[in-house]
Amino acid sequence: MGVVGEILVKFSPAGNNHLVELLEAEGAEAVVPDLMDFMLYCFYNQIYKADNLGMSKKAARISSLGIWAIEHILRGTMTKEFKNSRHFTPPTPIREIASYAEPIVSIGNQTGEGWFLTGEMVELIHEGVPNIVCTQPFGCLPNHVVGKGVIKALRKAYPESNIVAIDYDPGASEVNQLNRIKLMLTTAQKNLAKQ
Repeated sequence: MGVVGEILVKFSPAGNNHLVELLEAEGAEAVVPDLMDFMLYCFYNQIYKADNLGMSKKAARISSLGIWAIEHILRGTMTKEFKNSRHFTPPTPIREIASYAEPIVSIGNQTGEGWFLTGEMVELIHEGVPNIVCTQPFGCLPNHVVGKGVIKALRKAYPESNIVAIDYDPGASEVNQLNRIKLMLTTAQKNLAKQ
């Protein structure tokens, strides 16, 4: 069960009502993408802005260097070992995540998690995690527009996908959140039984 969404709500148990613990208590394996990928997304956006919007070429060069440093120096050994492992999947390069998102949403969509939210969902589907909870915070318009807006396109492109957007607003009912997650888990179990 993949967990994506706005950075704070995705990673903070207090922000998502302990979503990972809930999924695991229900028998699912929670898959939360790496926090470092968000930094790579921010770097990649600077390159896009320089190439397409006339922004600073210097910022793009620094960002390219940042991407290279994270993917080759910081993650290099880990990626190599994960590739040799039968049990782990190496991190997906940020340019590949961008290519996953591009057919569905413009890479120019950079507010909030922008195109990265879509890219993470497609990455999870490619890695065999078609069941995804998209966490959405306190009325965050960019996340709601992209998160909910791409679900139909993702279901069309990936019929096996089972995606639900859950609002984590102060006014949102925790019972409603729980019911929607359990309904999604039931669908996931039915899909698994069909396989």
